[in-house]
Amino acid sequence: MPKTAVATTGKTALLLTGGGARAAYQIGVLKAIATQYPRNSPLPFQIICGTSAGAINGAGLACYASCFHLGVKKIESVWRNFHTNQVYYSDYPRLLRHLFRSVYSAFQADYANKKPVSLLDSKPLKQLLTRILDLQRIDRNIMRGYLSSFSVTASCYNDGDSISFFQSESANEWRRARRCGQKTLLGIHHLMASAAIPLLFPSVRIHQHYYGDGSVNQLAPLSAPIHLGADKILIVGVDDPRPTELKPRQLHHPDLATVAGHLLDTVFTDTLNSDLERMKRVNKTVEVLQQHNIATELKPVQSLLINPSQNFNQLASENFLCFPLAIRTLLRMVGISQHSDSSLVSYLLFEQKYTRRLIDLGYQDGIHQLDAIMQFLAVAKE
Repeated sequence: MPKTAVATTGKTALLLTGGGARAAYQIGVLKAIATQYPRNSPLPFQIICGTSAGAINGAGLACYASCFHLGVKKIESVWRNFHTNQVYYSDYPRLLRHLFRSVYSAFQADYANKKPVSLLDSKPLKQLLTRILDLQRIDRNIMRGYLSSFSVTASCYNDGDSISFFQSESANEWRRARRCGQKTLLGIHHLMASAAIPLLFPSVRIHQHYYGDGSVNQLAPLSAPIHLGADKILIVGVDDPRPTELKPRQLHHPDLATVAGHLLDTVFTDTLNSDLERMKRVNKTVEVLQQHNIATELKPVQSLLINPSQNFNQLASENFLCFPLAIRTLLRMVGISQHSDSSLVSYLLFEQKYTRRLIDLGYQDGIHQLDAIMQFLAVAKE
């Protein structure tokens, strides 16, 4: 029997967090949700907000907002056939050339001609996005009512602010402490800026400012969807499940690779959990004020967080040998091998064997939580 969606009042936002290759998981969850909608159904989210790799997934959905199934299918096709050299150069000649240029630039005194310093060169990702994404479709989808707003968050290296670049039919710009929203016509350079993981990928210049991964300095990940008018926020994260048992005592100092992985975990996940706790307190405050008939500008915002049920680090370790030889050599130079205690591999492994596992895991988790998701989205199934 066909499934039909019942329109809801208010606006529902989809928030896709960052996480490099881990973002393949998000596509699996979206694929599970799509099974509950007719094949020609538009996107069930009026607002899409993305950061880092989540911004790229969000852009794909926004480009196909008129057909939810098609948007998910297009993005899934890319993730299922991914190879590392589509994101960053992974052969010896170009990898060594880029490393040499980065080292030379780091010691260069001529700031006017200084090149961005990074471990990897992400030019292939820019070429891929230019080829597969027609961002002009986003504006048309907003004008036709298939989408209300789409935002991409990046971190400004000039002043340390978190900037949410957005396109919208009616939302206004905003400014708060260390964060703001700027209305603009989004381009590939905004996506590249949002996905520029510090030290790993080069910074991106937009006008007279330089930007990096949007998860850095993002003290309030829920800020963008709330300012864009969301009443409900479905969040698809990439945080590993918390261990139920204590880890054995570490008998030595953590190496560079372990520290780097720990920093990435902190950047991509910790602020979201804190912001969710803050929003729950605000909702409780609004509830108390309403009970006492006290007027307030605050409004309650519902949220639902979907996180993976399996550890990404274990899955990445099992597929470590899928890395090109040059990248494996580079990782070993910084102390990362197949069984290293570092999550860095799970962010950089853009290989189809790994990304397919993450898509399938996301689909399984989505199906497992489908009743809760559809209830949250207020969808009636027939």
